Amino acid sequence: MRFADLKKKTYLLAFPLVISVGVLAGCAATSTSTTDSSGTTATTASVTDSTVTIADVLADNQDWASDASASTVAAADTTITLDGDSATVSGDGVTVDGSTVTITAGGTYELTGSLTDGQVVVAAPDADPVTLILNGVDITSSTTAAIAVTSADSVLVALEGANTLADTATYADDADVNAALFSAVDLTVTGTGSLDVTGNGNDGIASKDGLVIESGTITVTAADDGIRGKDYLVVAGGDITVTAGGDGFKADNADDTDRGYVLVTGGTIDITAAADGIQAETDLLVSDGDVTIASGGGASATLADDASAKGLKAGEYLVVEGGTFTVDAADDSVHTNGAIHLSGGTFTLATGDDGIHADGGILLDGATVDITQSNEGIEGPVIEVADGDVSVTSSDDGINASDGSGSGQAIDGVELTISGGTTTIDADGDGFDSNGSATITGGTLTVAGPTNSGNGALDVNGTFTISGGTLLAAGASGMAVSPEADSEQSFVAATFDSETAGSVVEIVDSSGTVVDTYTSTKDYSSVVYSSADIVSGDSYDVTVDGTTVATVTAGEALADSMGGGGGGGGGQPGGDGDFGGDQGGEAPSQP
Repeated sequence: MRFADLKKKTYLLAFPLVISVGVLAGCAATSTSTTDSSGTTATTASVTDSTVTIADVLADNQDWASDASASTVAAADTTITLDGDSATVSGDGVTVDGSTVTITAGGTYELTGSLTDGQVVVAAPDADPVTLILNGVDITSSTTAAIAVTSADSVLVALEGANTLADTATYADDADVNAALFSAVDLTVTGTGSLDVTGNGNDGIASKDGLVIESGTITVTAADDGIRGKDYLVVAGGDITVTAGGDGFKADNADDTDRGYVLVTGGTIDITAAADGIQAETDLLVSDGDVTIASGGGASATLADDASAKGLKAGEYLVVEGGTFTVDAADDSVHTNGAIHLSGGTFTLATGDDGIHADGGILLDGATVDITQSNEGIEGPVIEVADGDVSVTSSDDGINASDGSGSGQAIDGVELTISGGTTTIDADGDGFDSNGSATITGGTLTVAGPTNSGNGALDVNGTFTISGGTLLAAGASGMAVSPEADSEQSFVAATFDSETAGSVVEIVDSSGTVVDTYTSTKDYSSVVYSSADIVSGDSYDVTVDGTTVATVTAGEALADSMGGGGGGGGGQPGGDGDFGGDQGGEAPSQP
């Protein structure tokens, strides 16, 4: 899309499209599909670049633009008064056959009144745009959609007053029209009124082309998907509440790589879905908005093996540059088969599986992320925290760089990096875990690791180096790991007999000066600490509640680390304190 081509709207508040500029050439996503013996098709995206912006991704996607403007939403050419089982018309372009009202020409039509068992059909020439002003309508159909657009250039629905639509309880499996508000062409919903939609037989609002929601108060209850646009679903504003037996929001064009995307640039969104909250076949892009999602019954629910109930889900790129997100998902809270870039936004995530999962890269460089409940907090093959405030609570690994192969050896290309920001991990499994290499170059990382010695606060299969920032990791000692001895920034690593939650750990230099202090939230028997204040080769005491539990030489790695020896002890993990910071996979699936 070229942003200069967007039409300016004066019918509503200025279009809240706030996204990064800058173009990354060649970032178009591609994907491959495989079908197993049961007929199940899985799509694996080849996109891995986590540095892309919304503008980068949209530059390679199908253009979109709303048809609403002050000049097009003017006085109606024709008025249609619905009256129970019929209608009266003042103007041209409309035929009435019993309780079926058909619009046959382009223009602006204002509808008022009710149809107790009828339908409004838009069947205009393909080159003609149509505007429907819904001004206090109540339309119910027992046999099909309440409003069905079968042909036109595009349709704008402008909301005035309170409006209600409800459709039939059943559709044939091969029905073309299959939603309470259905459009075969590009559909835009705008206005200052309200729309209450009940999709009894299938979807609530659906377009076989693109769907744009600019404004209005919209409530959808649907047997299947709540709001669906095939080529794209764009939400720029409004107050939207969806209760869906399938997905809440959905864009499902799987045939064209530049389509099937969801873009949210504003609005207040509240979704309760039995399946995915927001699901994009290709890209899911958010620059602003207030989004609340409960999917699959929430983080404590049990899902069927073949079910998908993710919060935010994309097939390719998932990019967020702003907004507020509260997600309670039975499945992953934030998931893509491609790459994730969270450069802004505030996330509160609870999940029965992964808090954030990508099959490609994950870059967090400005978002505030609080994963309050998870199996694994953040998982993907290449993960970097470069900025922002990240807090993870997990019953298994906190942050896990993994390609899913399960290999116990160091895996080339699997990387975990902390280069900035504040990261706090509270993990019952490994805290900071890479099946490949790990690097800390800046920022603050605090890990309250496991209390069982089968896991460690730090766990790196390959090289593990630190050259900047502040690291504090406290956990069990059985699998304790430290950075390598030749790291550019030195560290203190010690194991000792188990100490209890709530105790105060101090790192004390040879002159008796306290370098840093940490108050544990769990039992622990190992501590690894690094900052610019640690001098390689100097001696340091590790004290707990004023008693020295270990004296070590800075830069000597623990025995289990790739870098060689040092250490001593046996025990369990630590928690939150003053070490620089606030406390705080699943295989790809397709709908």
